[in-house]
Amino acid sequence: MASEPRITRRTIRPRGETEDTMPPSIEPKKPAKHLSPRAIAQESFGTWLKETALIVVIALVLSFLVKTFLVQAFFIPSASMQDTLRIGDRILVNKTVGSDDISRGDVVVFKDPGGWLPPMMEEASTIKRFGKDALTAIGILPADAGEHLIKRVIGLPGDTVECCDAQGRIKVNGESIDEPYLKPGVSPSDIEFSVKVPDGSVWLMGDNRSNSRDSRAHIGLPGGGFVSLDHVLGRAFVIMWPYDHWTSLGHGSKAFDNVPAP
Repeated sequence: MASEPRITRRTIRPRGETEDTMPPSIEPKKPAKHLSPRAIAQESFGTWLKETALIVVIALVLSFLVKTFLVQAFFIPSASMQDTLRIGDRILVNKTVGSDDISRGDVVVFKDPGGWLPPMMEEASTIKRFGKDALTAIGILPADAGEHLIKRVIGLPGDTVECCDAQGRIKVNGESIDEPYLKPGVSPSDIEFSVKVPDGSVWLMGDNRSNSRDSRAHIGLPGGGFVSLDHVLGRAFVIMWPYDHWTSLGHGSKAFDNVPAP
């Protein structure tokens, strides 16, 4: 009687794999790479350097965006706003303030409407000027006066501003103003005037009235001393440096609480 054919079990292998090839599960592992202490230190330093560079780039981008759209630092170069602002003070300016948010008594930074500032002298070193401009552009350094000025808003569109009442005080829409922010010993104005602020403009004066070339000094020039609201960059809200002069700048509007609408 013929014997049954014997069935043998064969292992089915993937194409290209032979009996001499070990399955992945049992292939010997490659020995771990051993780094010398020096190589480890170099690798760690490289990682730290990359992370630091990334953080610096992100910080610069954020600084630029904040300075461009939200808040900008400025350096005070003159005495026209003493004693509120002293030479060398650094202030922060809120650039999100719209023209409808400007109030009497606000301290504002504005672009020179033309003829308010003397011609600027060129920096002696081109490299120095470029470096300073670059650091200012990204918000690392505060902007100096440049083409900007800083004064206090005395009259809004439609207001009548005049000097002075019997006690020498400025009048706005017939209301005499007691100005606590004026430099001690300085009169509200040595120049008599009476103006009506046109639409879209403001009347600006420095707190150191005897040492401030403000709207009063430009009455006879084109523009009549008024500054367009389009030229107002923003409202100064705090002195951030030096630390012993740190203070908020938002209290000047209280002096105008009783001024009637024009």
